[in-house]
Amino acid sequence: MSNADSQNHLKLNRRQALLLSAAGLGAALTGTARASDSTKTAAHQEPGTCSTPRSAVANTQYGKVRGFLDDEVFTFKGIPYGQDTAGENRWLPAKAPKPWDGEYPALIYGANCPQRLHDFTGIEQSFIQDWDDGYMSENMLKLNIWTPGLTGKLPVLVYFHGGGFSFGSSYELPSHEGAQMARHHNVVQVSVNHRLNILGFFDLSEIGGSAYADSVNVGMTDLVAALRWVRDNIANFGGDPDKVMIYGQSGGGSKVTTLMGMPSAAGLFHRASVQSGGGGNPPSAEQSRALAKQIMVELALGPNDIGALQKMEWAKLNAAATAAAAKINPPMQRGLGMGAPSGPTPRVGMGPTVDGRLITMRSFFEAAPEISKNVPMLIGSVSEEGNRMSSKPTEAEWHATLAGVVGDAKAAALIAAMKKAHPDKSIRTLSYGVSGLLVRNNVARMAKMKWELKAAPVFAYYFTWQSPMLEDAGAWHTAELAFCFDNTKRCTQGTGNTPKAQALAKKMATAWASFARTGDPSQHGLTWTPFDPDRNPTMVFDDACRMVDDPEAEPRKILIS
Repeated sequence: MSNADSQNHLKLNRRQALLLSAAGLGAALTGTARASDSTKTAAHQEPGTCSTPRSAVANTQYGKVRGFLDDEVFTFKGIPYGQDTAGENRWLPAKAPKPWDGEYPALIYGANCPQRLHDFTGIEQSFIQDWDDGYMSENMLKLNIWTPGLTGKLPVLVYFHGGGFSFGSSYELPSHEGAQMARHHNVVQVSVNHRLNILGFFDLSEIGGSAYADSVNVGMTDLVAALRWVRDNIANFGGDPDKVMIYGQSGGGSKVTTLMGMPSAAGLFHRASVQSGGGGNPPSAEQSRALAKQIMVELALGPNDIGALQKMEWAKLNAAATAAAAKINPPMQRGLGMGAPSGPTPRVGMGPTVDGRLITMRSFFEAAPEISKNVPMLIGSVSEEGNRMSSKPTEAEWHATLAGVVGDAKAAALIAAMKKAHPDKSIRTLSYGVSGLLVRNNVARMAKMKWELKAAPVFAYYFTWQSPMLEDAGAWHTAELAFCFDNTKRCTQGTGNTPKAQALAKKMATAWASFARTGDPSQHGLTWTPFDPDRNPTMVFDDACRMVDDPEAEPRKILIS
């Protein structure tokens, strides 16, 4: 690997931006649309039947919705929980759907928020993740439901997608499809699309007046609106509104930690899971107002020209936001990539803002929020968070890259500790694990904050299962989703759908369903001990699932020494 390649190894790619976007980076990359395979019913699934019986109709407070049966799972896709956010509705709080007559056809996924589509990686990683960009529209306030029946009081799992606060969707990965959880784990599964990037996080309070007081955080208030919809309607889909779990991976984890500190979200969920994300350092209201002023300068608009903003093409808005943030933020210091701790000074960007009203604290950066102290929490990460299949360093090249950031002595100690802990892993796989150690440190930090509240328990996990696909891939960022959604068949390009993969998926999905049901992720034959900072007990998910005190203790502590 050349010196230039070594430098590129440290640069943020599309998925590596997800955690850091919680600190205000709001990075998004350009690309072209791909085919939307994940929008196709039952793609990649085991053989089954699909039908559209009259029984697949449910009531909502706005009207009836017509779904379909996917191998006996009632499936509803693209249900509106808010109106179109385009034009005059841009940056305003989500408006309730207008009631409709007849039956709304909830048969396909809704549009994604406009975004720059992915070119985040090479062919190998695109293969193992099986990414789909879908289609885009500002009419994206839609949610999806999978349920084994329309009556009963089953636990409800509401998933928030990754992509920081800038990109992604409820169906960006095939792992997100919820039929298997409903089919095999007797839960109601929900996923959500919402406003992102400049469409979800642009402070217009001084530009447009009091009507836009919430504009800087409407991407988060959309999620609150979705949770209120769940509270008010999920009983008609067999769900229990008093047993709702929210969870998210990467940027979705940051959405969860943010919601845990939002007064308007209090009482709308009863369990929370944060996966490979969370605990960012969002900017202040003053910082976001300054960014908004600079965006108007970039667009060459008058200081109060809200009308032009409402009509402007999204891509032009986003380009101005990127340029404005680059002028305001100090240069990024060289770092180790995803999982590096947020700096002491927040950076501006298209993400949540501590406005003192909707968002009152830097949740899980400053402390665990008191407002959600009675909500049990699940938190964890994967071992190769920094997987970038195009990177193939030799040991000498890897050492040189690390030494440029942490110094020669620490680089040598870190490599030695990682090789000792994992003698079976290649240098390439080990190099992906440095970001995994950084995220492990973030997990331990946030879990300790939750534990310090002395209220509901927190449970830690570490996913270390090594994919058999394409040598050296390890357990990459997002790899656990195929397992906690019980979707190893649907994600066969990443899992191989081997018997070992299927067995692990059954255990992980059962743990997530048990946690949603009881607040305890333990299951028969696999007791999960709550976290405490003295021992750092952690459930390791691998071929042999087991509790381990502080996995990766030696190398992860080298990084914080």
